[in-house]
Amino acid sequence: MHVINGPNLNMLGKREPEIYGSLGLDEINRELTVAAKDLGLELAFFQSNHEGVILDRIHEIFEANPVGIIINPGALTHTSVALRDGLLLLSCPIVEVHLSNIHKRESFRHKSMLADIATGQLTGFGHYGYHMALNAIHQFLQTV
Repeated sequence: MHVINGPNLNMLGKREPEIYGSLGLDEINRELTVAAKDLGLELAFFQSNHEGVILDRIHEIFEANPVGIIINPGALTHTSVALRDGLLLLSCPIVEVHLSNIHKRESFRHKSMLADIATGQLTGFGHYGYHMALNAIHQFLQTV
């Protein structure tokens, strides 16, 4: 299973902790690794501040026939048709995660370019949203 994080998420714990929390991305990834192991899953993590690099990674993931994707696209959520098109290549479950509740923020953050193609969206649960996504995909895989 793959976890993809978009622009500025490498600054978690430093950037607006009152909105995004105090945990850094490395800490979140460590917690997720332990949780995944308990479920018998292995995670591959990826973060980039560059849209094209993220798309290249999605293309690589597509070739590997993934079982699931957890993605926090950051600001690309609201702007990137290219990211949407790249994710449409995938036939696995995709869960979109946002640390803050994007629907309670500025109006430009309310629209997700991915929401209608994702299996599900988790927004506003802080870093626990990643754990919820992991558990959701695990449960989904148990039913197919």
